Amino acid sequence: MTSSTKKRRDPLSPKPILDRKILSQALKERGITIKDVHLDTFYQQLHRQNYPGLKEFVQEYLATEDARGNGAKENEFVMNQKTAIVATKNAVSSKKGRIRRLPRAFLDFLADPQNDFVTLTSSIDKRPTSIDGTTTKMAIKLQDGHVVESVLMRHVSAGGSRATLCVSSQVGCAMGCTFCATGTMGIRGNLCSGEILEQLVHAERVLQQEVQAFSSGEDVSSSDHDNHVGDNDNDLIVSCDGSKQKRSEQDLSFVRNVVFMGMGEPLNNFENVVVACRAMIDRRRWNLAHGRVTVSTVGVTPNMRRLTKELPEVSLALSLHAPNQPMREAIVPTAKMYPIKDIVDALDEHMMALIKNKSVHDQFDAADRQSMSKRKRAMIEYVMLEGDTSKLECAHQLGKLCENRKFIVNLIPYNQTDVKDKLSCPSEEHMKEFQRIVMSYGAFCTIRRTMGADIAGACGQLVVSKEKENKVHLGDIEDGPFHEQNHARSPQEMAAQPTKQAVSTKDATKEDKGEYDINIEKWIRPLAVGTALSLSVCLLSLGVIVFQKKKR
Repeated sequence: MTSSTKKRRDPLSPKPILDRKILSQALKERGITIKDVHLDTFYQQLHRQNYPGLKEFVQEYLATEDARGNGAKENEFVMNQKTAIVATKNAVSSKKGRIRRLPRAFLDFLADPQNDFVTLTSSIDKRPTSIDGTTTKMAIKLQDGHVVESVLMRHVSAGGSRATLCVSSQVGCAMGCTFCATGTMGIRGNLCSGEILEQLVHAERVLQQEVQAFSSGEDVSSSDHDNHVGDNDNDLIVSCDGSKQKRSEQDLSFVRNVVFMGMGEPLNNFENVVVACRAMIDRRRWNLAHGRVTVSTVGVTPNMRRLTKELPEVSLALSLHAPNQPMREAIVPTAKMYPIKDIVDALDEHMMALIKNKSVHDQFDAADRQSMSKRKRAMIEYVMLEGDTSKLECAHQLGKLCENRKFIVNLIPYNQTDVKDKLSCPSEEHMKEFQRIVMSYGAFCTIRRTMGADIAGACGQLVVSKEKENKVHLGDIEDGPFHEQNHARSPQEMAAQPTKQAVSTKDATKEDKGEYDINIEKWIRPLAVGTALSLSVCLLSLGVIVFQKKKR
């Protein structure tokens, strides 16, 4: 059964070792007692070895213990030459200090092939990279056949470079936003915390492979036929200003930012998302800056406030998309349950939660807000759709919502696909005027740079639709009321297709004809049924007429 026909997730088997809760429960069932500090040590060591198989991990760990017993330094690893394990460069996770030895019973459990645990339960099914080299979309195949998507973005500028990973938290989404591709799937199930973290492991392996390939002069695209959709120099990447720079000049070896803006509503999978966030900011592991982990929500107010209580350190983003309640209810169905004033207040409370000695009901002065805006971000995401929500009047309403709050407003240009769509993006001039009005109220407002549109990896395009037998390929996240007949191009199709400027009139005619044929097909069955009913009525009428004539 393919992921397109499955409506629910299967039980996890094998189980992800990165899910601490599942691992702790399994150890308890086996009668193995282990302290939290030992689990902390295990995950630290696993991270330092770059997540090898469990058997390989135990072998390397024991070899390290033997070397340590022979006088080797505490932070040295004796790497098996047969395994291609590369130690991570996290300065904190490899810091010298006392490392607790893992219990022998726990090591035996890890080495047992019958323990039903593996380091990674998922794999990269497809990995297209945009022509400019900035964006890689990873189709992550889960063990039960479902597919979620992560987008790896390389931001390059003269002032410094960074890699950002957009992760998924659910298979599908229950929120049903009218402009959202993922919303058309419905909800299939949650990802456990281990599966969320595996996306980060896959992304960092991709980055490390690129660095190693560049250092050795290899062509990384040759090892993966889905890796690139265009012919570009593997050692070059396009910066924000359009200039090309060598990879060796960029700090792109590791993910520096993580945003929960992929498939699913993160706050509907609250426990697993919070556990994953804590692992990401753990100093023994990824050691991401707290403010560089961002949870995005369409506005689940109770869980927004719960996040503020349990994990106020991370950043929060609100997918608002409309400046007033009636407009928002028209495009975000769940908005009926969450008034716009409440969700904006909850966002503000989260931003100011780290200020001591003041409750959420106290008034914060400008200095307080300025101080907090430097420590973490509270963002409002607003998709720019041609129509009512992008009128300049709405810019004034949005500006008033953000006035004196130090929010970051991120205007997201609507990303169109290669199929006909009811929605479109306003002109660049209109978006700039919209931005200017919002900024006039004191809010910091930006227009998001579109990345990965050529690989269906830009914001608003991620969706896992029908499988190959239905001739529908991977599309993309938060944008686009795609109908079932619509489909995104596969990486191979995009590689073969010329740019928009080179498309001929003949090709355009073919595309229009194909779309026309698809629209005709959906009417065939209703027309057939109508014709059959009409014929039945005619025959019945004819029979009545004949009967009446005979009676006379």
